[in-house]
Amino acid sequence: MTGKPIIPYEEIGAERLSLLIDAFYARVAEHPKLKPIFPSDLSETARKQKQFMTQYLGGPNLYSEEHGHPRLKARHHPFPITPERAQAWLECMHDAMDEIGLEGKFREVFFQRLVMTAHHMVNEQDSEEELE
Repeated sequence: MTGKPIIPYEEIGAERLSLLIDAFYARVAEHPKLKPIFPSDLSETARKQKQFMTQYLGGPNLYSEEHGHPRLKARHHPFPITPERAQAWLECMHDAMDEIGLEGKFREVFFQRLVMTAHHMVNEQDSEEELE
């Protein structure tokens, strides 16, 4: 049986994705490890993240149409992303997923993709102070 392939973006939908990103950045704004590497006003960051996640999940290429190829590693290079910060980012996303009630297989697969991406973004080791 051949059916239409499942597109993750269609599964979560634009509205729920937007809620997820807003819940995520509310946490990032307060997180002591993440706050220093993000702008104080996260509205533009959230807007771009919504565009990127739409594209990442198989929806329209909103991010690339406005900003060009995502080039994730290069775009994140100026920011010190340590293993501890990658983990903090993932914890914020995990908690945001809880907040909006994202569950099931979609959540598992999506989160595992984010785990791989977060670890790929690491460009600096944790300092001794962060490890204490």
